[in-house]
Amino acid sequence: MDTIYALSSGQPPAAIGVLRISGDGAGPALDALAGKRPGPRHASLRVLRDAQGDALDEALLLWFPGPNTATGEDLAELHLHGGRAVVAAVEKALAALPGMRKAEPGEFTRRAFANGRIDLAEAEGLADLLAAETELQRRSALEMASGNLSRRISGWLERLLSLSASLEAVLDFDDEDDVKGIDPSFLIKIRSLSNEFEKYLSAPHAEVLRDGYRVVLAGPPNAGKSTLFNALVESEAAITSETAGTTRDVLVRPVALGGVPFSFIDTAGIRDDEVDEVEAIGIARARAELQNADLVLWLGPEASGPDGAWEIEARIDRDDRLTKQAPRHRVSATTGAGLDGLRRDLVEAAMGMMPKPGEAALNARQRALLGDAVAALDSADGEGDPLLLAEHLRLARIAFDRLTGRAATEDMLDALFGRFCIGK
Repeated sequence: MDTIYALSSGQPPAAIGVLRISGDGAGPALDALAGKRPGPRHASLRVLRDAQGDALDEALLLWFPGPNTATGEDLAELHLHGGRAVVAAVEKALAALPGMRKAEPGEFTRRAFANGRIDLAEAEGLADLLAAETELQRRSALEMASGNLSRRISGWLERLLSLSASLEAVLDFDDEDDVKGIDPSFLIKIRSLSNEFEKYLSAPHAEVLRDGYRVVLAGPPNAGKSTLFNALVESEAAITSETAGTTRDVLVRPVALGGVPFSFIDTAGIRDDEVDEVEAIGIARARAELQNADLVLWLGPEASGPDGAWEIEARIDRDDRLTKQAPRHRVSATTGAGLDGLRRDLVEAAMGMMPKPGEAALNARQRALLGDAVAALDSADGEGDPLLLAEHLRLARIAFDRLTGRAATEDMLDALFGRFCIGK
């Protein structure tokens, strides 16, 4: 297998540029550039030289013999001066060494997975941690990356294996006197395990944390949606005008309020009278957004919005506003009246759909596989045939193997590790 290298710190220029090297050639690469590799896990300041003996840089070197490394392979780090020319010169010298090549995106982490240093759930958590922009996202991703879900899955698997072992005893020794059939508490244990899975499935999802709590502003044309949208995202993202139908498309802006990720969506004014083709497309897209919203702020006539929408009386600074008898909020995006209360209410609503501190949020792939395990155990409930029971437990174990990556497809792995940057 090739030895890979890549810049793992930020793009130059920077104070320091960290080049990582992973593979069997990591140690020989240090020998070639520095004359001799330093002692394991000890930093050493050395002058790096190319094959012609010309000095490249004075750098801090670290040498980590495998397999107890981040990738499970021999690993080296070169802490260089972070100028573009310095980094480029050292990369050129590495490329000239036999068996060396530049890493693909996510290849270091993929090797860590392949070598058993992390499982798939931890790799997904690491990808989310690198993409985290809010404190909530960081906490949840760290729970996943640190292996908390993986340890929970390991505990579930131990219990499944114990149940399977009990069944194997029945199947293999059902003619022996000391094996008296299925214990009456066996199905109770299966139900208890299934209930734990279902409780975990009912927890907040990773998508709302990653993509933000989706808040759609909706109503008829010229209701003040775009003005309120701009006030909530604190930018002039949407064009505002007194002319009805100005907004023709869906406009999405991610923003954090109180450390909580949101996606605010401005939509075309919804009306049923005849409109031109472009506006009709915008209205159709607006209606579709209503179906995907976590929350709708309804600026139209009272009680005419979607079920569960918040009634918002907008533009309260104007005499010609659309008044409401019992709106949840009365606001003016122009003067700022009522906006702080609306923001606080939004944060509180969003927090109810976010994972609590210390909780790992499952993504769609993980929920689907945990759902497969639940279905397998539910099928076992009430089953008296040991052979069928054993098969249901086997299917549940397969779902967990796929969840942790013990039985993962290459396409899925390519998609996951492609999310990482080069050097990670």
